Amino acid sequence: MDVPVVGHIGLTPQSVHRMGGYRVQGREEAQAAQLLDDARAVVEAGACALVLEGIPAELATRITAATPIPTIGIGAGPGCDGQVLVIHDILGLCEKYAPKFVKRYADLSGTIRQGVDAYIREVKDGTFPGPEHSF
Repeated sequence: MDVPVVGHIGLTPQSVHRMGGYRVQGREEAQAAQLLDDARAVVEAGACALVLEGIPAELATRITAATPIPTIGIGAGPGCDGQVLVIHDILGLCEKYAPKFVKRYADLSGTIRQGVDAYIREVKDGTFPGPEHSF
């Protein structure tokens, strides 16, 4: 059975503590060279695509040009083959933290808070559920 695998290099949130925090990766030439080597290793291992996260745009462009598989950028500039963002970030669901590379397309946190507050209020005052919400 063939299992498609997507590689992930640069800033890898699952390893953020080992990396010294949420920091751009690959700014120094030695680290950039290592990321290029990592990208080649991911290709050699058979990945079908490669996520490039939190790396300089110029490096992402170099990696994209050097790899035959699609690259997907998240905080890696426009030189990747595609882009991805976390839905919670682009919809404004997290008020406390937004990475620099996120463009917020909506601010739903207030709307969601209003809806939840209304639900709680109606449950407490007995107006929900009403006959129309019951069998």
